[in-house]
Amino acid sequence: MSDDLEPITPEQAVEIHLDSMRDDSAEWTRKSHRSHLRAFVEWCREEGGIDNMNELTGRDLYHFRVWRREGGYSEGQDEDIAPKTLHSVLTTVRSFLRFCGEIEAVHEDLYLKVPLPSLSPGDEVSDSQMVPERIPPILEYLDRYEYASRDHVVFLLLWHTGARLGGVRALDLRDLDLDGRKPTVEFVHRPESGTPLKNDGGGERVNRVSDRVAQTLQDYIDGPRERQTDDEGRHPLVTTKQGRVNPSTMRNIVYRWTKPCQIGDECPHDKDPDTCEWTSYNTACKCPSTRSPHDLRKARVTKYRNDGIARGIVSDRLDASTQILDKHYDRASKREKADRRWSEIQR
Repeated sequence: MSDDLEPITPEQAVEIHLDSMRDDSAEWTRKSHRSHLRAFVEWCREEGGIDNMNELTGRDLYHFRVWRREGGYSEGQDEDIAPKTLHSVLTTVRSFLRFCGEIEAVHEDLYLKVPLPSLSPGDEVSDSQMVPERIPPILEYLDRYEYASRDHVVFLLLWHTGARLGGVRALDLRDLDLDGRKPTVEFVHRPESGTPLKNDGGGERVNRVSDRVAQTLQDYIDGPRERQTDDEGRHPLVTTKQGRVNPSTMRNIVYRWTKPCQIGDECPHDKDPDTCEWTSYNTACKCPSTRSPHDLRKARVTKYRNDGIARGIVSDRLDASTQILDKHYDRASKREKADRRWSEIQR
């Protein structure tokens, strides 16, 4: 151990690092660092036997990489994680160790010894997707049998606004203008009361919605919506008996309604819905046909682009740069993209 290093536990170093990010980093970045560094702290405690950051070596960092790559971490999978996820974890650890060097917890060049895996273009993009054609039957079913329910409203907003899950969760009643001739939904960054937007104030925007969507929202507000406030005294749009809906509940709504059997379609996996282990609330996410809110957002982008909506308009409505839209969200096939180009040429 070098004499110029100050002893500190991994847990303490992580908390100081996260606190240092408060003024210069978005809340979402801090949450991502907290999540990835939780795995690092667990490795130090359970595998590395490290209770003082001064003791950390380049060899330890290699062992951490192997452990994490092979699914180590109690909240992770029991199988290898995706290269992109591993790259994100190790990039976070590298940033953390650079900070630790600044506060004399590790040698200042230790962060350079974090082994980052190389990513191919295919590794950088998730292959999970949902074709836009799957959405109308789900919305038709919800409109007929679950009209103006919480599930209906969550799915409807995610699809029609293309917003991220956190954006829909952040909506308050005051953010809706449903009475006028041009109904709107406004996304507002409120980090001080627990509902930040992904891109902070830059993600604030007002989106028009159709009269039909506006009427459904109003019927939900007038009907089944739980009349609750959240911990900050605000009036959330989407509520539970405890207050503002939590993210896991919203994810489970999307998982549940993207199961084919949920709307009466035949199971593509030869399962009997009466005995299938994926039909319960907590196991719906394990069905191979279910999709996440992020997949729903990707389908929205693909639909907009297939319909000829310009990149810039989609970018503004969904709060994502055109580069990110093309790389991570637009899941159109090569033939669909050829059709788009041809449509532009024909104009």
